[in-house]
Amino acid sequence: MYDSEFKPVLRFMVCSDVHYKDGYTVERDRMKHAIEKSYELASKDEYKNLDAIYVVGDFANRGTPEQMIAFKNTLDECVKEGTYVNLSVASHEFGHDGVDGAKQRLKDIFSLEPNTHKVINGFHFISLSCSAHCDYYEPEIEFAANALKEAAEDDHKKPIFFFQHPHISDTVYGSINWGDDALYPTLCSYPQVIDFSGHSHAPINDPRSIHQKHFTSLGTGTLSYFENDEFDKWYGTCFPGKELAAQMLIVEADENGRVRVYPYDLITDNFFPFVWKIDEPWNPKSFTYTDERYKTDAAPYFEPNASAVVSGITEDGFTVTFDQAVIEKEYVNDYNVYVLREDDTVAALKNVWSEYYFYDMPKNLSVTFDGLKKGKYRVEIYAGSFWKTRSKEPLKINEIII
Repeated sequence: MYDSEFKPVLRFMVCSDVHYKDGYTVERDRMKHAIEKSYELASKDEYKNLDAIYVVGDFANRGTPEQMIAFKNTLDECVKEGTYVNLSVASHEFGHDGVDGAKQRLKDIFSLEPNTHKVINGFHFISLSCSAHCDYYEPEIEFAANALKEAAEDDHKKPIFFFQHPHISDTVYGSINWGDDALYPTLCSYPQVIDFSGHSHAPINDPRSIHQKHFTSLGTGTLSYFENDEFDKWYGTCFPGKELAAQMLIVEADENGRVRVYPYDLITDNFFPFVWKIDEPWNPKSFTYTDERYKTDAAPYFEPNASAVVSGITEDGFTVTFDQAVIEKEYVNDYNVYVLREDDTVAALKNVWSEYYFYDMPKNLSVTFDGLKKGKYRVEIYAGSFWKTRSKEPLKINEIII
């Protein structure tokens, strides 16, 4: 999936929300695999270096010494000489004995300061740890302001790579419920910032996981479990299969300061089928991943041969199975599945995601309804995009009798 015309002089991996626990869990295997896969992918390119690994918080589930030491052991086992590693601490690391204890263990176990400013291959990297839960106060804001000023004075056009645990509010998907706005005014003066954040566990292959306005923002996903940021789904924000989550970003920059971001799925070992391209990070007029994307007429549609069927009819319900809709160049986000009475009133509605967050998303979905009275019903299914457009024509089942 690499951009074959792009010649990097820098490559790094970013992930977050790994959630090591005191005993063995699958997250340990996923983190090891993420590091090893990053090296393997790098080895296939003309530029073979993995220059850095950044983990932007919640690498430990509670921040106990056992969890942090286990994470350090993974790094010691997998990271090769020449790769710089940086970690930040946030809400979950603070769970054991608070902020000061977590930051001290970051120093003692990893030999890392909570806030860092590093130059790698001529590019500036700035990373912050939270002061409490997922909040930033004056010391972090002042550190960021000074580091950003120094980086920008070095080169006004080069990207500045910036890392913190919570999203910047009202930027990427997940940032409404899992964001913090304290750093926003400081970052606004630096459009060349490319900001990486986690906390939400939102999938990185959601097109809203990149956002450009005053600067560029990117969500970093999770290696533990997904959670989405929409509240109308019948199963809530955490959904069936949420534990099948292991995603990372591979990021490259070239000698001209252009950047390529490659979202990668570690469950299936595949790049997602797109590359995010930032050719002029310093120039807001060049930004393409903006809120203008919501101004679109493009909508999902069901192909002519798409079908919907009913099965498992009981005394008060049934199951609807239907083929997924399609949309140009993207995924379908979700579906509204209506059960309608004979008089066209709504007897039931379930909203479900398309399961786009899985690389091997299913070709059809099933939704079960119960609690219905005896009678005659029909079903209409509407598909939705990430940009608030809906299919004009529903997929229908015209007569169901229970």
